[in-house]
Amino acid sequence: MIPDPAAFLRQLFDRAVEVADPMRSLAGFLPEKPKGRVLVIGAGKASARMAEAVEAAWGPCEGLVITRYGYGRPCRGIEIVEAAHPVPDAAGAAATARMLALLQGLDEGDFVLALISGGASALLCAPAEGLTLAEKQQVNAALLASGAPISAMNTLRKHLSRVKGGQLAAAAWPARMLALMISDVPGDDPAFIGSGPTVGDATTPQDAAAVLDRWQVPVPEAARAALARSGVVAPDDMRLSRTENVIYAAPAQSLAAAADLARASCEVRLLGDRLEGEAREVAAGQAAMALALAAGLQPGDRPILLLSGGELTVTRSGDGVGGPNAEFCLALALALRGHPQVHALACDTDGVDGAAEVAGALAGPATLATPGAAEALARNDAHGFFARAGTQVVTGPTLTNVNDFRAILIQPPA
Repeated sequence: MIPDPAAFLRQLFDRAVEVADPMRSLAGFLPEKPKGRVLVIGAGKASARMAEAVEAAWGPCEGLVITRYGYGRPCRGIEIVEAAHPVPDAAGAAATARMLALLQGLDEGDFVLALISGGASALLCAPAEGLTLAEKQQVNAALLASGAPISAMNTLRKHLSRVKGGQLAAAAWPARMLALMISDVPGDDPAFIGSGPTVGDATTPQDAAAVLDRWQVPVPEAARAALARSGVVAPDDMRLSRTENVIYAAPAQSLAAAADLARASCEVRLLGDRLEGEAREVAAGQAAMALALAAGLQPGDRPILLLSGGELTVTRSGDGVGGPNAEFCLALALALRGHPQVHALACDTDGVDGAAEVAGALAGPATLATPGAAEALARNDAHGFFARAGTQVVTGPTLTNVNDFRAILIQPPA
């Protein structure tokens, strides 16, 4: 029996975040600092911390990195620009234009280090020809409310951009480029991390249009017209021949670290690091699993821990404030109906669940003692509910991003 389930689950989450801290893990993937001109660029919620780790190893460097407001870090040479996420703003657009200008005129003797993490899709903002920033913002907001998975969202984002889908790497040609990435996408496909600014893309404008149709994403007509002018770079394009893409941190590593920590206290069952789907539907499935396991435990048995990662989605139909992790916890609590043996945590490792400055939430036997759970779920107001319940998980900027972390603890009966 684990005496303080909430503290135990929070300890596991903190361990998962710690393992993905660039200051702990990035240096081992850096080569010796090349001779000649070295330029460091990057974007994402972890990119400023990555830049800080680079300068800890290489010393001051020339460069420009774009991160989320509040996620900046002190660097001695690399300029850190903060901008909006998940919907881009003028600061991100201006910094992206400056980054593209830095890449102009490089030659074969130059070296570019690109630091890419989740969040780069919004932070690297260069709308496609004929598309205004306001229209790009409208597209992003509609995508976030659509319930589309991250792979579908990033397919569309690539074709509405002048920097994604390999175009950032192509802009640096003929310089040599190494892109170091932290994965926040199920399956760890580098083409979808930050919408693949350094990775060639095989999707078509027709694939992007299909995203609009399948998830009924309302967008301005200019967005559909811009798809015909897509500039994504094919994987075999010569301009990508001197670019190497390396994923050096991924969700599986963080889940494994949490599992290792937990095994001293309980039996661990890993459900996978690439789960996708509607948050409340995944919650219903995991609640049923937890209830079945609870029914089979006897007094004195070891607790069971279910761990999973990936990226869940929420199709917004209400006017509340929520995110996929909090919505998962709320739907789970409703499905468990206050079962005395089950406790859970669901958080985003970047410290931001949806658009709220909240990582996620804890749920347990007492959760439904706070009234209004069903109404909050119907309104997509999970953050509002857990704020009233007093079980939000607030971390502030974690400076990394390896996607969702979900842990369900099933205790034996007393």
